Amino acid sequence: MINSPKLLLVEDDEFAAEIMVEFLNDRGFETTAVFTATDAVSRVKNEQYSLLILDINLPDFDGYEVLKSLKHSVYLPIIVTSAYSDTQSKLISFKYGAADYMVKPIDLEELEARIWLQLSKSSEIKTTHQQMLFRVDDHQIIYRNLTLDLTRTEFNILSLLIQHSNHVVKRETLLSALSNISTGRSLDNHIKNIRKKIDDDGNKARILTTEYAVGYRLYNPLVN
Repeated sequence: MINSPKLLLVEDDEFAAEIMVEFLNDRGFETTAVFTATDAVSRVKNEQYSLLILDINLPDFDGYEVLKSLKHSVYLPIIVTSAYSDTQSKLISFKYGAADYMVKPIDLEELEARIWLQLSKSSEIKTTHQQMLFRVDDHQIIYRNLTLDLTRTEFNILSLLIQHSNHVVKRETLLSALSNISTGRSLDNHIKNIRKKIDDDGNKARILTTEYAVGYRLYNPLVN
């Protein structure tokens, strides 16, 4: 039997919440509604949910506080719902970790479509997150499930390369992003040290390659 995706709905309008819960449950979800920011944070941190639908206007704290509280503690797609249609409200929501933003009144069929889209993306991200050779986690870089011992400059270089995995990052881009490196030779030395730390300086197919006269490419394939 396939488990239904578990949704948490945070909505201060109890009548609207009842309609949304009934609709979503009829569409195959397992939906629970809470009505305050405090309850929302507590539920998410103590139970497993597939997705959070979050209203911005709540009686105790606003939804932005919920986003900030959850941003670094859980991996959970969040769809924000709000009466505010201005760009600034949307940008703040995305800044604090929202995956999507819907302006009220909510079209329930559109909401369902957006939920399925986010669940699909979340599944892909979780699989990749578990399988990638490199990932950045809480200001550390994990390589093959081991934490690398990097200097601050090495961390900054490798983080930028990870952001652009499998693509060439130009030397000029790295130099402009790293204010403490002023010469190409210095950058080359840092790359050399990174290679040593990921055991990538031997005579084998390299993970971190030099693209002659252009820049560097970090291969970050999925582990079989």
